[in-house]
Amino acid sequence: MKLYGTGYSPYVRKVLVALAEKGQSAEHIPLFFHDPDAAFQAASPLGKIPAMDDDGFLLADSTAILFYIEAKFPNPALIPAEPKARARAIWFDKYGDTEMFPVIIAPFANRVVKPKLLGQPGDDAAIAKALNEGLPKIYDYLESQIDGPYLVGDSFSIADISVATGFHNLHLADEAVDAARWPKLAKYVAAILARPSFATAIAARTSP
Repeated sequence: MKLYGTGYSPYVRKVLVALAEKGQSAEHIPLFFHDPDAAFQAASPLGKIPAMDDDGFLLADSTAILFYIEAKFPNPALIPAEPKARARAIWFDKYGDTEMFPVIIAPFANRVVKPKLLGQPGDDAAIAKALNEGLPKIYDYLESQIDGPYLVGDSFSIADISVATGFHNLHLADEAVDAARWPKLAKYVAAILARPSFATAIAARTSP
């Protein structure tokens, strides 16, 4: 299996974590989105990351790839079988991708990507809006949902992968959850990011 996408991406990290949890690996090709590489473009018609090529089976989108990996390597399960737990896991996967990502990525994009990788000035207003408006709302919600070591049921799942992955990017931007204000979330994030699978994914290459 070939996996396209820079290790900086929370979406690519989702797939790397899932593979590590299942004891699997992939040939990691750390391209940025819209890279002109022909093989990548064939796997990702929208130019987004991650994308994969599994012996000629081409697929893009982190959630689609996670479901493929789950079906191909079912143990240990990352998608709960119980109906309510499965529904909540899928909800948190969506929440992480569509609600959290645009907010949680702002400090990283404007403190790391633009100034350090692209040589462009960061947007301080965008950072302030994320830190003062967007992230507190997300943190309040997650604090209300955490009732144990995992977001759904009594085992690690795609819910934890999708919600926790972006917090590493926050750490790279020198931001962390205020443990005094959101104690359950701070403890949860620290524990999930300390899992061996996340350590493996975080160590993944970010550029060719």
